[in-house]
Amino acid sequence: MTSTAIADRPEGFRRVTQWLAERGHAPLPVYLDVAARTAQEAADALGVSVGQIAKSVVFKRRADERAVLVVTSGDKRVDERKVTALVGAVGRADAGFVKASTGFTIGGVSPVAHATEPVLLIDRELFRFDVIWAAAGHPNGVFTLSPQALAQLTGAPVHDVVSA
Repeated sequence: MTSTAIADRPEGFRRVTQWLAERGHAPLPVYLDVAARTAQEAADALGVSVGQIAKSVVFKRRADERAVLVVTSGDKRVDERKVTALVGAVGRADAGFVKASTGFTIGGVSPVAHATEPVLLIDRELFRFDVIWAAAGHPNGVFTLSPQALAQLTGAPVHDVVSA
């Protein structure tokens, strides 16, 4: 994608693209012709299994109202009790909180390049796959990497945080 094409994209997509480029991550994000607001929509658009979609789930930590971002496989459900055991009590985050804290709208929350750094957890279920796809700051934006690269890029710990 040319710099002109990137300049025409939404701000969140540009931010993620720049963040990844500054860290030498290739390939850079792609902008899909269709929105992929859910893991299933992303999997369908990319022709991959839903488990290969790195789903971002945002919670609000009750103690300090900090965003807690859990990245897991699109075919798994986050267990709030497991998250609470790791970071303290959490509650659901509404769309306004997600946008204000991460800088991204729901359906496009990237695991990187946040407005305010969240508490970040990566679920071990992503490591079932060699290649995963994550949101790139907009419902139409995605980027690919390995689960190991995600952990390395973010510095986030890997835990079991999904329902059995």
